Amino acid sequence: MRTRQSICIRKVSYRSAEEALAAMQRATIPLRHYRCDRCRQFHLTSRTKGKRVPRPDTGNGSAGD
Repeated sequence: MRTRQSICIRKVSYRSAEEALAAMQRATIPLRHYRCDRCRQFHLTSRTKGKRVPRPDTGNGSAGD
């Protein structure tokens, strides 16, 4: 779904993925970054619906070893 311009304007924008990742690390909730199709900069979101979330590595070595 395309981001509405009115929502894009209200969001904090980051010029690079690295800036967005740094902001994610400072956050107190799980976030992900994405490149906006309106402004072509990066925003953060807490939404994960419909997005693939990587499984945590359990370290048990049974993943095809």
